[in-house]
Amino acid sequence: MALTVDLVKRKPDWLRVSLPIGDEYERVKAKVNALSLHTVCKEAACPNVAECWGAGTATIMILGDECTRGCRFCNVKTGNPRGKIDWLEPLRVSEAVRDLGWRYLVVTAVDRDDLPDGGALIFANTVRAIHERVPGARVEILSGDYRGDLRAVDIVLDAKPDVFAHNLETVRRLTPSVRDKRAAYDQSLSVLAHAKRRAPERYTKTSLMLGLGETEAEIETAMDDARAAGVDIFTMGQYLQPSKKHLPVVEFVSPRQFDRLGELARRRGFHQVVSSPLSRSSYHAEQAF
Repeated sequence: MALTVDLVKRKPDWLRVSLPIGDEYERVKAKVNALSLHTVCKEAACPNVAECWGAGTATIMILGDECTRGCRFCNVKTGNPRGKIDWLEPLRVSEAVRDLGWRYLVVTAVDRDDLPDGGALIFANTVRAIHERVPGARVEILSGDYRGDLRAVDIVLDAKPDVFAHNLETVRRLTPSVRDKRAAYDQSLSVLAHAKRRAPERYTKTSLMLGLGETEAEIETAMDDARAAGVDIFTMGQYLQPSKKHLPVVEFVSPRQFDRLGELARRRGFHQVVSSPLSRSSYHAEQAF
């Protein structure tokens, strides 16, 4: 059965957000720029940038701002970095965590299929740098799939991130039309399942975008697949079209429907469920603890 939706040509009121302003927002922006860091908040046009930066938190995006993949929902630019690596980037990220007083940081990255390990070592070095410079700070990794190379996943896990996240992004049926051809639904489940087996004491996490034409039955199947893979944290949010060249929004899912879907997820035993139109993978991530 398909989701009941409000089909409109413009964003409904519940998706309207305030412009990013305020002293704390400006402080975070200045520090990030000074250290030549990238944030997914800006690169992916996240609607929560005002709230999160105003609260002094962010999702840092490492390994540059040029992704080797071309997912049809993502606003990060596609290209070929040709093996370029900034080995000092982990130190600058840890400096930002220290100077801004962050106690919880989400670290993500562009996909780097141009690198033999997909960038896993830089991920690991970033986690270690933060733990060394800011003892007690928690680090969540929002990882790619490394084209299914589980040895690369192990490199990241050996650095002991507090949360290992990797997003399914959408339901099985829509994966080929939404994600890059090198991404696969079962490949993502394999990465998540391996991460849980390898480090059962740590949380694993995944996320879905809704509004791309999925049915409620498909969403529930994705929940079941995630639980079968040992996923602890499940989040859902509304897909928003970054530009006209990206996939169009098929449907705007109401807050009430997100609440109901969240309850269906909680019944499946996830440790934490975040489900609302403006939720993103890293939104309120620290609340898992």
